Formats: sequence, structure tokens, C-alpha cells
Amino acid sequence: MTSGPHAAADAPEFDAYAGRYDEALNQGLSVVGENKEFFARERLRWVRRRLGREAAEGRALLDFGCGTGASTPFFFHELGVARVVGVDVSDGLLDVARADFGADPRVAFSRIDRFPAAGDFDLAFVNGVFHHIPPAERSAALAYVHASLRPGGVFAFWENNPWNPGTRYIMNRVEFDRDAVTITPPEARRLLQSAGFRVLHTDSRFFFPRALAWVRPLERWLARLPIGGQYLVLATRS
Repeated sequence: MTSGPHAAADAPEFDAYAGRYDEALNQGLSVVGENKEFFARERLRWVRRRLGREAAEGRALLDFGCGTGASTPFFFHELGVARVVGVDVSDGLLDVARADFGADPRVAFSRIDRFPAAGDFDLAFVNGVFHHIPPAERSAALAYVHASLRPGGVFAFWENNPWNPGTRYIMNRVEFDRDAVTITPPEARRLLQSAGFRVLHTDSRFFFPRALAWVRPLERWLARLPIGGQYLVLATRS
């Protein structure tokens, strides 16, 4: 369920996956019967549910650790944002993102070290990135996101849930996730608060595989249980 690496991740490692990143990711996700597009869309639908579409319409969004840019179309379709900037450390993954989505004048992609934080984004989004960042460097990564947001800007922090055994199994099937250092929901909240964010909500998502899709409507009532395949910490820059 990952999206891409972040600045502190090993860029050459992810460059090596650039040509087969989606293949490796979908191999892991195949056990639940869905592909990366399903998860990308549903993550943004849940953020919209929490924020309300009006809160995002016409806004500028930073996609932190954008990888191949797979979430890009859903930022527009589901949130209604006006502009997206994706940042990452991997030139190889950024090349794929530009090839797939760079023709859209509303979209730009950049290496993180070439895109300074300027406090001009209304929203920031990250998915499955921080488990690739060495624990000692996570605070600096969050400081970058914090400094990229306007005061009152919202940060949607998605991570793989190590309390879910299915998530651990999927990560073990994905080459670039096997050795990742996962983050529990309480650890994520503490990290965000230490970086100056105010936590608004913590929700779990993705409880059921495709074979049990008929019970997925129940997930809206299960969101407070910290056992979904992924979790969202929604926070704001005070």
C-alpha cells in the first residue's frame, strides 16, 4: 500500500525499481484482490469525507514522497484541488511520474532537495513513506512538511499499520518494503505532535479484501478500531 520513498530513504535503491515499481507493488497487493489505483482512490475519498470537498477545492497540495505519482489524478477527482506538486528523492521514479502526469499544467514534480519549503501549501499528503525513513531522520522530514504548509494547513499522513497481520504479510511480499521500520498509530501521533502539528483524527481503513467487498460499507463504523490495513492521522499546522 505504499506510495513512494522520501528524502531520507535510499534514492539509488528506489531508482533501481523505477521500471518495475508498480509491478512489485501490485504483486504484494494481489493477495487482497485490488491494485494500487483502488487504494489511491479510496484514501482520497476518506480524506474528502473527513475534510469535506469544499475544504480542498481550489487548494494547492504537496504530495510528499510522490513516487510514480499514482495519486495525482485522484487529488483532482476526489479532492478537487487546483495544483499538485510531487516531491521525491528518486530521479527514476520522478521520471515515471513526469511521463505519466507531467503534461498537465496543474502538476509539477521535483527532487525534494531542489524544492525548498516555503509555507505556501494548503494541504500535504503522504502515503507509506515514513516507514522507509530511518527513525532518527523522521523528525527532519516532518519539519519539512510543516514548513511547507501555510498556518492552518492540513496534513494527511497515511501509513501501513503494523498491528494488522495482513499488512505485515503484504509488506513482506513487496521487495522494497521487507526491511522497512514500521510506525504504529500512537508513534505517528507523537511524531506529528513533536513536529508542531495538532492531531485532528486517527482512522483505520482497509479491513476487508475484495472477496469480502460486500461488507466494506461497515468500514466507516470500524474506523476507530486501530486494526485496519492502513491508518490516517489527519493533522493541522497550528
